Amino acid sequence: MDPSRMPLGGGGSPGGYPDAMNEHETSTGVDPARLDDQQLMKELENIHRTRHDTLLYGSNDALRAHNERMAQLEGEWLRRNPRRPVAAGRTREGARERTGGETATPSGT
Repeated sequence: MDPSRMPLGGGGSPGGYPDAMNEHETSTGVDPARLDDQQLMKELENIHRTRHDTLLYGSNDALRAHNERMAQLEGEWLRRNPRRPVAAGRTREGARERTGGETATPSGT
């Protein structure tokens, strides 16, 4: 496999990704369902870390691919963790409590 196209973690190395890849996987990455939990989290951390630069400086195609991959990875994480703990401050109600009920829109407009 061309090293520039090798997924993070290497091919069949311990803790790496599966060796068998089809043409679709070489351009979009390994199917998230095939990743173990640690690999999935590593992919999520990487895509979130690169998000800002892709948005600001990436081509439209790069941004589209980034959006698609992020949706795949996040969808798989949510599928595996349907009962994840939700911090009260991360809900709309919690955010309103944090800001004292202020709204984002100025009053009188």
